[in-house]
Amino acid sequence: MDRNTFTGLFLILIILVGSTYFLKPSEEDIKREKQVQDSIARTKEKTNPAANFNNQPQTAHPVVDSSLVKGPFGAAHIGTNSVVTLENEHLKVNINTKGGRIESVQLKGVKTYDGKPLVMFSGDENKFGLEFNAAGKHINTNDLYFIPSAPSLNVAQSDSSSVTLRLNYSEKKYIDYIYTLKGESYKVGFTIKTQGMQDVVAADQQLLTLNWDAVLRQKEKDLKSEQRYSTAYFNHADNEVDHLSTSKDEKKDLGEDGKIKWISFKQHFFSNVLIAKNGFDKGTLSVTTSPDTSVVKTFTAKMQLPFTRQEVSSYPMEFYFGPNKFGTLKAQGYDLERQVDLGWGPLKLINRFAVIPVFNFLKGFNWNYGLIIVILTILLKVVLSPLTYKSYMSMAKMRILKPEMDEIKAKVGEDNPTLLQQEYLKLYKKAGVNPLGGCIPMILQLPIIMAFFFFFPNLFELRQESFLWMKDLSTYDSFINLGFNIPFIGNHISLMCLLMTVSTLIYTYFNNQISGATGQMKYIGYISPIIFLGVLNSYPAGLNYYYFCANMLTFLQQFIIRQMVNDDKIHAQIQENKQKPEAQKKSKFQQRMEDYMRQQQAKPQQKKK
Repeated sequence: MDRNTFTGLFLILIILVGSTYFLKPSEEDIKREKQVQDSIARTKEKTNPAANFNNQPQTAHPVVDSSLVKGPFGAAHIGTNSVVTLENEHLKVNINTKGGRIESVQLKGVKTYDGKPLVMFSGDENKFGLEFNAAGKHINTNDLYFIPSAPSLNVAQSDSSSVTLRLNYSEKKYIDYIYTLKGESYKVGFTIKTQGMQDVVAADQQLLTLNWDAVLRQKEKDLKSEQRYSTAYFNHADNEVDHLSTSKDEKKDLGEDGKIKWISFKQHFFSNVLIAKNGFDKGTLSVTTSPDTSVVKTFTAKMQLPFTRQEVSSYPMEFYFGPNKFGTLKAQGYDLERQVDLGWGPLKLINRFAVIPVFNFLKGFNWNYGLIIVILTILLKVVLSPLTYKSYMSMAKMRILKPEMDEIKAKVGEDNPTLLQQEYLKLYKKAGVNPLGGCIPMILQLPIIMAFFFFFPNLFELRQESFLWMKDLSTYDSFINLGFNIPFIGNHISLMCLLMTVSTLIYTYFNNQISGATGQMKYIGYISPIIFLGVLNSYPAGLNYYYFCANMLTFLQQFIIRQMVNDDKIHAQIQENKQKPEAQKKSKFQQRMEDYMRQQQAKPQQKKK
């Protein structure tokens, strides 16, 4: 090699080494390029998660003895359990390769009554799979082993990702379960895709049966209360939401009136919902109460999916695993919020369009829920104050008329009640007093009082919220634990229920003083609070607290009204009314009562004839 050749080669080497060094990408460039490639990969996965199934790391089936591999899906009958985890801000979902089913769901940031992580269901207590006939055999995918496309997914807040679990029949014939999870969601996307199964499924089979069984265990303090509000819900395609019985075991055939949009295994404060975007053709839904003291209820659903025998069939669905918070359920769509029992008829309308908006407004101030209940009660009492005033005035008039009514009673006697009532009506007419004036305002308030009876027990926001000595406003406060059961009372005494009962008895006493009630009417008012002590002793402390606050505010209202009302002026007004012409003072009610009295008097005379 001559000198010039050597010099040239040496210069070329220097150029190569120098360019490699100076043109090398920085660490920032490498990271940027990796993010771009990852983004491209995620985009491909979102658009067609099953397309890259063969390019993703998979958990292979174990090698099995060929003598054991017989019949349809032979190799899938043998395998080992492994778990694929999907996780986001709200959920941790474990999918078992056996059955390709969701094995357990944990709600993050939520605890059971005893402080344990809240798991919706777990293990073999949840069964999920397709059933159909193939090659003369009954197939249940819940018992077969799927191959996952990835071992786990951890989804960031603004991202979404998917994992596919495949049940192989042959290379070009398989069933895919595609699970999709978004970063900030209580929903898990779920799509069943069949490839080449039109020649595998029995020729006479036009429907695939999707089975879902779940055992839901206790999550709240009071098992009986949790059972009272737990049952199966379903939604017809025409948006008619209905449910099975909450008090007894029931099985119902669905789909007679059209397709079923979704089914739900509802526990008191949480729901497991399966939404079929194209609807289920029909099915059966059942709920049973288990003798197991830690089980709330057992749910079973057998839903039918149409099988059109195409090369590729797809069944898009999604799960909702989350709280029964009215606003959260409403945000999911599909009328899921109608699982929250707000009562019937007008009670539901009052809660949905009046109570909930006001409650949500007050909740925005981030006050303690005990304070919110007080403010809510005050607002209600202010709205109802005209009715309260009218009721008080009517009872005051009846009290002032009491001496005159006693004189009539002494004069007429009690042997002729029809004549006695006629004389009373004449007195009412002269005095311009409606004897039902005190009852009508109370009856008008009754729907609102009853609406709260449904509102507070179903209010998720009260769950595990404390106030004063009450550790959880969504359940009873155990002031005294008896250690034994008392009929209609239970094994405990709720202090807030006791305070509510005592305040109601005091209210009844003063109410009798205002109205001047005597005889049986005087004592009936004392019986109801005693009955409610037994009924409400196991109801949420928040409900009893509301009734207690309502009683206290009623005392305050009546005290204020009593300062404003002068009995002498009322008496003078009654005397003035007596001087007016009777024709101007006769009300429709009085006219009907007079007609009724005449009919009652005419009956004995007709019998004599």
